[in-house]
Amino acid sequence: MTSADIRFYFDPVCPFCWLTSKWVRMVQAERELTVDWRFISLRLVNSHIDYDAHFPPEYEAGHTAGLRMLRVAARARAEHGHEALDPLQAAFGAHIFDTPPPADGDEQEPRAHPGTRAFVEPILREAGLPAGLADALEEESWDEVIRADGEEALALTGRDVGTPIIHFEPPDGVAFFGPVISRLPEQDSAGKLWDHVVGLAQFPGFAELKRSLREQPQLVGLGASPDTPGTEEDWHAGSRRLKE
Repeated sequence: MTSADIRFYFDPVCPFCWLTSKWVRMVQAERELTVDWRFISLRLVNSHIDYDAHFPPEYEAGHTAGLRMLRVAARARAEHGHEALDPLQAAFGAHIFDTPPPADGDEQEPRAHPGTRAFVEPILREAGLPAGLADALEEESWDEVIRADGEEALALTGRDVGTPIIHFEPPDGVAFFGPVISRLPEQDSAGKLWDHVVGLAQFPGFAELKRSLREQPQLVGLGASPDTPGTEEDWHAGSRRLKE
């Protein structure tokens, strides 16, 4: 897709990436924006990092699950075109973050973990894609395709960033990490927020506007109430672990 209004680089396991993508979809419906969904893997970006020293204990498994799902997405794009990524990205995020966790004492069968065949196959069918694409979970050959998308994004932003990355008016427009949001705007203000972000992006001298204090993502899949802002914490370098 060379004529999209934005390129959105996503990792399916990043909650902030998911919230930003939901906001972009709100604006997309209002403004008829076209979105080219592309890949950036937190596991590949952090391949040189000692996870035990720099991240909370669950991050390595989560980032690895994201990479495995991106392999499936990369194969889907190769075999079914860019248009296959729109429903697949939406279904990944909805099942990870918009599905409430099992209640304490719930005796139902445990939910499948992201990055497993049991998790991915039903999502593929929901997105109108062959369940056999789940074979790519184990196919490391797709990592170079994912890495190439990620390097494309990082070449536009620099490397000290996270997810999501949005490239405005590609191929010549500017790209930025974020915006990082912890809750969705109301529908009637989604476009206004978009206009502010685009306004900053269109100023050639603008580089960064940032604070590391963030609310916990307002996502039911993370146990948050959809009506209550999350507790604010200091996310050092994109992680909640305080660096010594």
